[in-house]
Amino acid sequence: MGAEHSKPSSDIRQHVFAPEHPVNFSRELVDSLQKNTFTDATRSRQQELQYQQRLTAELEKLRQKEAQNFSRFSETLSAESEQPRQPSLGDSIADATSSKATLAEKQRQNDMSRHSVTDEVEQLRAKLANRKKLEHVDAHVGRAKDAVVACLRANDRRPLDCWKEVETFKKEVGRLERDFVEKTIR
Repeated sequence: MGAEHSKPSSDIRQHVFAPEHPVNFSRELVDSLQKNTFTDATRSRQQELQYQQRLTAELEKLRQKEAQNFSRFSETLSAESEQPRQPSLGDSIADATSSKATLAEKQRQNDMSRHSVTDEVEQLRAKLANRKKLEHVDAHVGRAKDAVVACLRANDRRPLDCWKEVETFKKEVGRLERDFVEKTIR
């Protein structure tokens, strides 16, 4: 009962269509179909590549559009920040009842803009670059430092064994500090 339908059939059945009219294909069409190496896998790969190219092009358009929007908005914001703001009624009343120091601080904050802050930062950087730099370390301090480093490397599991080297280093740094203070006081 129904066993024939559940078993796969071993013989291959073909269905042949018999057209009412004879069908003739040109020899060129048959040759081109036989020579065509375009399979489903290559067709899907090519389609995937086309999708990726379109997606990349659309993403690039979006990036350019966003870059333009960003530059336009940043120009708008910088132009707005440069325009003086009209104080509100509450600000005017607060200013009238504030002290001179408070008003001076508020005016200083209002005068700050992105450009003035950038200029101030550049001036501070220039001052920092012109400051004197310590070019050479005192020989005694250098030897004491090297002794501490060597001891810590030798006793990496027991750093408390380097207390003598650390004390020597502290004494040398203290000597340098005293010498500096004496030079500045004179």
